[in-house]
Amino acid sequence: MHTPAYCLQLAHINDCHSNFDPVALSLSVPHENTMVRVGCHSGGYGRIATLLEQAREQAQRNNQRFLFLHGGDTFQGTLYFNEFKGRANARLLNMLRPDAMVLGNHEIDSGNAPLYRFIEAIDFPMLAGNMDLSGEDPTKAFPLARLPNLYCLDSSTGCAGVIKHPLGDRELAIVGITLDQMSVIARPDPDTEFANAVETCERTVAALKAQGIDHILVLSHLGLDGDRKLAASVDGISLIVGGHSHTLMGDFAGLGLSAVPWGERVNGTPILHAGKYAETLGLASICFDDKGQVTSLDGANYLMLDEHLVIDGGDEMTRNAIIAKLKAHPNILWPAQHTHVQQVIDTEFRPAIRALDHQVLAMVPRELVHTRLPSKALPHGSEVAPWVSRAMYEESRILDGAVQFALHNAGGVRQSLSRGQITLADVLGRLLPFELPLVKYAIEGQYLFEALESAINSATNNSVVGTGAGSFPYTFGLKYHYDGRRPMGERVLSLTVAQNGLWVPVKRQQVYVGVSSAYTASGKEGYDALACCHWQESIDGLTLPGAFIRFIQRHGEIADELAPQLSYVSHLG
Repeated sequence: MHTPAYCLQLAHINDCHSNFDPVALSLSVPHENTMVRVGCHSGGYGRIATLLEQAREQAQRNNQRFLFLHGGDTFQGTLYFNEFKGRANARLLNMLRPDAMVLGNHEIDSGNAPLYRFIEAIDFPMLAGNMDLSGEDPTKAFPLARLPNLYCLDSSTGCAGVIKHPLGDRELAIVGITLDQMSVIARPDPDTEFANAVETCERTVAALKAQGIDHILVLSHLGLDGDRKLAASVDGISLIVGGHSHTLMGDFAGLGLSAVPWGERVNGTPILHAGKYAETLGLASICFDDKGQVTSLDGANYLMLDEHLVIDGGDEMTRNAIIAKLKAHPNILWPAQHTHVQQVIDTEFRPAIRALDHQVLAMVPRELVHTRLPSKALPHGSEVAPWVSRAMYEESRILDGAVQFALHNAGGVRQSLSRGQITLADVLGRLLPFELPLVKYAIEGQYLFEALESAINSATNNSVVGTGAGSFPYTFGLKYHYDGRRPMGERVLSLTVAQNGLWVPVKRQQVYVGVSSAYTASGKEGYDALACCHWQESIDGLTLPGAFIRFIQRHGEIADELAPQLSYVSHLG
């Protein structure tokens, strides 16, 4: 007896972070024993809309199910979010018509209220299958449990809410699973909890199998490593479509980009990720057997370029050869902008932010590189985060001279600074896109030792379960020496604070006044010890980007060389 194939066409994106416009890329293309740099722009919602329209039409012609899925983190990232707080995201995503989106951590950076407004505005399901709202206050202003298109945890069964689509004579269930460390890396309301991702998924898959549903797609915001763990731990997942780690799958090595295997399988389950910032679109043709196993998986992630290429050096023959290589590359498409989507971007949203792109704040005399962790090339780590820390320190001291140091996490800074002018758009939309209040606090020295060591351990997975390199600490007015080869509790070898032009050892029982972002001061990502402070107060009217803007406007340029505030030896020596 012939077993029917169950096939669908899939498109997917993730971690777009409000990049509605094409994103600048630098490619490196081999030519005659050298690498030629090519400047270009890829992606953007206008080009994605064109490709989605074509993919839907092709699926319809082939009489196949079409799905468009979003792997989370549409919030943050550009001036479009700073200015419109999710309204532009909802408007434009509705035009792209996703079949579902999974909740990303950045959707809940500022508590539940902005997420509520976003979910209320979108025309598609938001999946958050391990979000537990059973303890939510129903009388609060923005109760998420009231939203009919939010599919969260059923606390009575421990299973995720799922959506279902016809697939031949069967059903395809889509389960959304997000990070269970949400309270550590984001800022959900206190009455919002997140159940264990793997355990929730395992119960949900078992319940679906018991209902006779074998075709199960998990839409995940766990990152590639988290998806690998999920696939290895839970049998019976047909396919995982993920996000969070910004992983570009596919062989892009010939362009100077990544070469992560596309559609890698773990425990028989293929995993798909589509990069970041709407630079790429994932497209796949998938067939399953009647047990839900993927029997055929064809497709790729695609860059979406325009014809305006800047090719370094060389003559016309070299330029033509490079263009020919790009035109022939199997992972590059050249779609036109979708007229209607682009018109909405250009007329409804871009005018409000255009002025910010032209407001110059200061000059940067050389490139300042941002890297989250120290390395051999940059033994003191980021060249940008210390300037942000200094800005926090100086601007808060202007308001309160009692402040003695600034402490900031690497993940709060998002990119390097190029040589030349820095504009308001650069700061608000790219460098410091998180509009976090600054908080001053009084804390005993012993807890500063603990916070620094814990944050570094968390950043480097140094004998503990870490939350990512974004927790690595940068300071101003506070200098530390860390040696990861030492036993836990003894890794901060020395800690000094600036006093009257001198570096004075921090005394464990003495109280010091510091400033951090509200995110760090709340004890996120390894900074738990900061919660042991004597008191905390928000600094009225001063935010993280606001402090940096004031600082560079006062100085006019970032010209000084900052003395290193840290020395670091990893646990690897």
